[in-house]
Amino acid sequence: MLFNSFEFIFAFLPLTLLGFYVLGRPGRLWALSWLCVASFVFYAWWRPVNVLIIAPSIIINFVIACWLQRLRLDERRPLTARLVLLLGIVFNVAFLGYFKYADFLRGVSNDLFATDFVLTHVILPLGISFITFQKIAFLIDVHSGRVKSFGFGEYCLFVLFFPQLIAGPIVHYQEVMPQFRAVERRPGLEDVAVGLTLFAIGLFKKSVIADSLSPLVASLYQHAADGRAVSLIPAWMAALGFTLQIYFDFSGYSDMALGLARFFGVRLPANFDSPLRARSIIDFWLRWHMTLTRYLTAYIYNPLVLVLTRRWAAKGRPPLGGRNTSLGAFLELLMVPTLITMFVSGLWHGAGYVIVLWGLLHGVYLAINHAWRIYARRLWRNPQSYARFMNPIAWPLTFVAVAVAMVLFRSSSVGAAWDLLKGMAGLNGVGLPATIYGRLGPLAAWAQGLGVIAEAGSGRNFLMLASWIAVLMLVVMLLPNSLRLMASFEPALGIRPPAKAGPAIGGRVIQWRASLPWALGVSVLAAIAILCSGGAGEFLYWQF
Repeated sequence: MLFNSFEFIFAFLPLTLLGFYVLGRPGRLWALSWLCVASFVFYAWWRPVNVLIIAPSIIINFVIACWLQRLRLDERRPLTARLVLLLGIVFNVAFLGYFKYADFLRGVSNDLFATDFVLTHVILPLGISFITFQKIAFLIDVHSGRVKSFGFGEYCLFVLFFPQLIAGPIVHYQEVMPQFRAVERRPGLEDVAVGLTLFAIGLFKKSVIADSLSPLVASLYQHAADGRAVSLIPAWMAALGFTLQIYFDFSGYSDMALGLARFFGVRLPANFDSPLRARSIIDFWLRWHMTLTRYLTAYIYNPLVLVLTRRWAAKGRPPLGGRNTSLGAFLELLMVPTLITMFVSGLWHGAGYVIVLWGLLHGVYLAINHAWRIYARRLWRNPQSYARFMNPIAWPLTFVAVAVAMVLFRSSSVGAAWDLLKGMAGLNGVGLPATIYGRLGPLAAWAQGLGVIAEAGSGRNFLMLASWIAVLMLVVMLLPNSLRLMASFEPALGIRPPAKAGPAIGGRVIQWRASLPWALGVSVLAAIAILCSGGAGEFLYWQF
């Protein structure tokens, strides 16, 4: 069931809210049980067999968590506790690996070793990557003592809570369960107002913006997938168009997830904070899929760095840090963990060569970014000189790097991605749709002299996509995002009102306030979004 579908908006959500608050009057247990059942229904709606696949995994993880809890209380058996934790992690990784990567690994074997394995096309349960990471984090938190008590009902609700079930954010037990235990038995007006506002903003981003971009962008990527060369301007439009499409698609989902959770009095962690404004790749990953970055840093990158640093120090070598960092220290203690972490990130996002290459490319980006931060200090001893050099180029470099990588993320094959990248480099020539070329008038001869040719393609789609890109770039760069707009009401965990009154545009502070104009504006936004939601297009992160 999609957040932007009519059955969700007009049936599932109202019935779930009604049952939650009606059953909450006699006791909170009934309300939470109802919410857990509703989340099961939500998950089973698209393909009921998903429940039969995911339910045994939930039960097994709960049994392992209970085992870990008992071992944690017995301080004489730390080795057994670590082995049980390892067993739980291996089970979850194997569970994810079978459903998501079995066919991919067979295909890799067929490609590299000329084997003849048959691709079985295993059913991929919805949101399996998010659910698996969340269950692994729970086991680690139980083992470490961060989670001290839990019951089966609470555990099921933690895993299955429908606003974050399919595409995140990836949450920790101790972040959300105390909120469920403290939730009021009647809906708070502020929670409802904030929830409706966030949901309406997110629905508008998805249904009006992302879904409008989708067919325009898809035609360019299909052109490359069909083996036809894409010239300079369409190639860049494909890169920028998809970057903006996934930006508004994922941003819209994140807003809707926050709004839906807020209906139940729960604040989820922020997962998206204007990443296209980032001035470095490091900054980008602190803003894009923030809970995934947090997870990968805590459970993959930091342990790798710790192990490698201890081995490095045991050899008597100087640590990483400062102006005198050696190249060896940088490569072993920073670059290697970064590349491994981003390889895992790429593999987590999807089972395919282009997605893995996307992750590795971002790993290279991050390594270069870290190297620049360390070694550029030797070039500029004057901070003001460094700022004068970096300020004009930091954002353009970051944005172009992200857009180039998005070509890999969207392309159906390495060959299609390579053709688009060649087009972006100008190696496929420069062309315009024939209908536009024919209307250049006197400029046609000038364009021809520059090597611009007329090519097949829809002039209408070309102009529509160009217009969308121009307008949306202004929106992305100039308007406050929903988190900043709603900061007075803590729309997500950790998002609080700034020291000043709010984000400013042209010197004027813009922030959400409960008023009739805001209510009318949100209503119009929601109405337009619902009218555009008839197709109920899937979210791009829906199948991860």
